[in-house]
Amino acid sequence: MDLYTLILSIASLLLFLYIFSRNSPKNSKKNCIPEPSGSLPLIGHLHLLGGKEPLCKKLATIADKHGPFYSLKLGTHRVLVVNSWEIAKACFTDNDRTLATRANTAGGRYMGYNNAINAFAPYDEYWRNIRKMAIVELLSSHRLEKLKHIRFSEMDSFVKELYGLSRNGDKVTISEALERLTFNINLRMLFGKRFSGNDYGEVNSEPWRYKKAIKLALYLFGIFVLADALPWLERFDIQGHVRSMKETAKELDSIISVWLGEHLKKKRENQGASESDFMDVMLTHLPEDTVISGHTRDTIVKATTLVLSLTGAESTSVTITWVLSLLLNHPTTLMAAQQELDHHVGRDRWVEESDIHNLKYLQAIVKETLRLYPPGPITGIREAMQDCNIVGYDVPKGTHLVVNIWKLQRDQRVWENADEFRPERFMTTHVGLDVGGQNFEYIPFSSGRRSCPGITFGLQLVHLTVAKLIQGFDIKTAEGMAVDMKEGLGLDLPKLNPLDVVLIPRLRMELYLCLDDMNEN
Repeated sequence: MDLYTLILSIASLLLFLYIFSRNSPKNSKKNCIPEPSGSLPLIGHLHLLGGKEPLCKKLATIADKHGPFYSLKLGTHRVLVVNSWEIAKACFTDNDRTLATRANTAGGRYMGYNNAINAFAPYDEYWRNIRKMAIVELLSSHRLEKLKHIRFSEMDSFVKELYGLSRNGDKVTISEALERLTFNINLRMLFGKRFSGNDYGEVNSEPWRYKKAIKLALYLFGIFVLADALPWLERFDIQGHVRSMKETAKELDSIISVWLGEHLKKKRENQGASESDFMDVMLTHLPEDTVISGHTRDTIVKATTLVLSLTGAESTSVTITWVLSLLLNHPTTLMAAQQELDHHVGRDRWVEESDIHNLKYLQAIVKETLRLYPPGPITGIREAMQDCNIVGYDVPKGTHLVVNIWKLQRDQRVWENADEFRPERFMTTHVGLDVGGQNFEYIPFSSGRRSCPGITFGLQLVHLTVAKLIQGFDIKTAEGMAVDMKEGLGLDLPKLNPLDVVLIPRLRMELYLCLDDMNEN
């Protein structure tokens, strides 16, 4: 080959590579998902996620600089972060099945019975069967109706306790009282257990230990574990989180196993046919020799009751605490909600669940609270089961993805004065939006296959509790100061500091005294 031909061949090759690189989907600008600068060797962007600020806020700050869809390198994993409703819609519709599985995390392995709890289970036969059982047998309207006496009796005891405290002029840490209420309802519905009068101080009682362990598990599920980004560091457990997870899991399992043994004994003695709680229901529908994806019947029952404990009581009490905090900081809104109750219900009887559909302003208050403080501010980590395309970007199999619901629901393009508490927007400009997951501008319980299955029960409890509290009491802050709205760390975006209030009865004394005492165990 002469020199001219050689030079021409090299030039042609270089021209071809240049044109190919410009038009290759892998390298084209359109397919390069934005990535923040500052990625460090080995750890990637991990250093950007440190500190005590909630993760949803950190991710939102990055979105303000780099756009609503960006990529982070977290150790060995590539994580895509979605912060806008348009991209969330593409994930939960066109790509919902492809993105339906979960990443394998330390929390799921060590505290979730090796990913047997449904929220962390991979997308397979096991996940589909257990989710179906939860929706059809445990959280259906029929089942909730059969067990409504539990939430009603616990609510009566709760209001009567608050009335006693209000007569003494005592300051009430309402956030803690709400935790006890929702936890007792959850505990009775799942296991047929509750706190007794002395349990609050008896740290060795099973319900008290269980509550303490659940609270710790929620915290551990909500924090970043270094081993999830750099698996080879797990053996060193630099943060101590893996050790804490193992200890917490051991405590939870020891208690649930005792309660499962009691239910099995009752079933053998033919005393459990009434299906008085969720554990009874599961034992009825799962034969003893059940094995699904390697998980035995007992593991399935324990894992399912655990995940319902994690996602039921605490997130509900946190939501109610945020509602009250917002109302206390907006007294005209609180007064308007009380006037609505006086108009539709009056002051001669207690509000009931059947009244809620008439209380449009109360519903709007709850919706606006869920917009500002969603119970799951960031979705669980999804993982692409195969190569896919999200709004024009190529996403390889194995890529992780989260949706920042907290940021998405504060989009200034959708919500005027997005950071302000304005319940009226759900009665005017956004009246048609609901929590079902089909309006992607507003998905407080996520959307698609992995959305929360317990929406109906959670909203029932939130609406009725808030309605009874503001109907029965004038509520003021203990020191007459505005409520601080700082968020803490954890899976469900808890309020950082407890909420202390002073309660003043609004109704006739007879209405408080006629509330039935709790007499069921």
